[in-house]
This record gives sequence, C-alpha cells and structure tokens, in this order.
Amino acid sequence: MLKVLVVEDEEMIRKGIVLAVDWAALGCVVVGEAANGEEGLAAVERLSPSLIITDLKMPKMDGLEMLRRLREAGNESYVIILTAYDSFTYAQSALRLGAVDFLLKPFHDGELEQAVTALRKRLEARDESGEGLQPLLPGLKKGSKSKYVLEAMDYIGRHYNDPAISVGSIAESLGISESHLSHLFRRETDYTILNYLTRCRIHRAMELLRDCRCKVYQVAQEVGYRDITYFSATFKKLTGLSPSEYQELS
Repeated sequence: MLKVLVVEDEEMIRKGIVLAVDWAALGCVVVGEAANGEEGLAAVERLSPSLIITDLKMPKMDGLEMLRRLREAGNESYVIILTAYDSFTYAQSALRLGAVDFLLKPFHDGELEQAVTALRKRLEARDESGEGLQPLLPGLKKGSKSKYVLEAMDYIGRHYNDPAISVGSIAESLGISESHLSHLFRRETDYTILNYLTRCRIHRAMELLRDCRCKVYQVAQEVGYRDITYFSATFKKLTGLSPSEYQELS
C-alpha cells in the first residue's frame, strides 16, 4: 500500500485529487495534504509518505525547492509532478531530483490514476529485476528524453500568450521540420503540440481568474485567445466550469 501526500496550492484541485480518486483501487491511501512546499516538508516528516503528488509553482516554497530539500535530507519518496510549467529547465531539474512522472494541468479524468498505475507496474518490474527505478517524462520510454521535445515545451511555456504561435513557428525555432517535431512530441508525451499549448494556456488562465480584478476577456487575451467565446468553450471543456463560474468559486 502506497502512502500518498498531495501538495497543491489550488484547493479545488487538491480536494479533487484527494476525494475524487479511488485510491484504494490503486493500492494507495492518502495520508495527508498540504498547500505549499513548506507545509509539504512538515507533512513528509510527520507522515512518511511513499508517494508525493505535488504542484511545481506554489507560494512560500515551490515544488522543486521542496523536492531538493527532501533529497538533501535523504528522503527517497516517489514524486509525481503536476504542472503546466514543465519547461526544459524545470523538467531537467525535476528529473535530476528524482521525479518519476509529470502530469500537465488541467489533467483529464483518469490521467492521474494511469500515472499511479504506471508507477506501481514499474515498481513491480524493479522488484523482479533488482534494478533501480528510473524517472520518466509522461509517455517517455526509458532512456528517450528527447531534447527537441523538452525544448518545444520550453518554447511553448515562454510564448503561449502569442496568438500567432503555431507548430510551424515552434519547429522553426528548433531548426527541425513540423512533421518531425509533431511525430516526436506525440510519441514521447501522448499529446499533440496544440493539445499541450492549450493546457498551458488554460492553466495560466486559471491563475489569472483567481485574481478577481481580471475580467474574463482580459484573461482570454492574456493567454493568447482572440475569440472569447472559443476561450470560454475551451476552458469549460478542460475544467468542467466556465471562466466566470471558476472565478466565482476561487
């Protein structure tokens, strides 16, 4: 039985992870939750979880700093990162600190369960082979950490608010063809480039909407959407709420 700690500053997401997942069916039990890295460190010391599910960008202490301090203290908990900020630098840093998987926020129903199931299968394979557990990016095969894919993620993280961003402009910045980049990205992440771009935009929109001073149309423009109707429909498809409903609940 894996003991799970959830570290996430967005309360709706944190509660959704804790309450909506059938943890018992996954061979897990949630032993605690925390709203930032500082609370996470204290919870780890108190609860000794075997799996930590954590956001990267949080107030007071982010997920990477929390993970760095845990590793310095000798903690070997498995870690699944939740983020729309997994740029090249973030991804490399998290991999070096032993993160075993990433999920892009907002993630679809079933994706977290799939990540935990994949971890359990890898643990079983490790126990059978006697080898250590190697960290992976979502959908990446062992040892296939593609520089082009990580750099494309980084480019999207820096240019998601550009309405003109396209597969072509991303590929051109990397010096490879659109078709080659699209093939690599889909093969190694299970997302198309445009799916990934959309997730980055909607996650940033969620952050902006929690600032009640921002109007919905302003948020749409800030994250690269010219058409507010299309933005609202996309937001609801991924989160289950309209932008206005999300802002009221935040």
